[in-house]
Amino acid sequence: MQVNVSARHGHLSPVSQSKIVSKVSRLRRYFDRITSLNVTVDFANTSLTGVEIIASAEHFHDLVSHETSATLWRSVDGAVQKLEQQLRKHKEKLRGHKHAETVRRS
Repeated sequence: MQVNVSARHGHLSPVSQSKIVSKVSRLRRYFDRITSLNVTVDFANTSLTGVEIIASAEHFHDLVSHETSATLWRSVDGAVQKLEQQLRKHKEKLRGHKHAETVRRS
């Protein structure tokens, strides 16, 4: 899985980038077919930090989560949590699809 971290209207230290990579890498346990994660941190507003995560998966469209908060780490945690929910929902749909067909046939 490839993880890209970039900053818009500001700069991220290498320590912050590595922490973001470690937090975002946890998403792999929710869905195995994630091919890449693009994290963009936006410092345009001085009082609010925005984080956007785009997850690309095999045979599925890109999943996107946005979060804006007063601190960088709240934004990262919120965006990761939103993406976790999307990945869980997608995985349930994939798993439940076969089961739903067998129930209808019975």
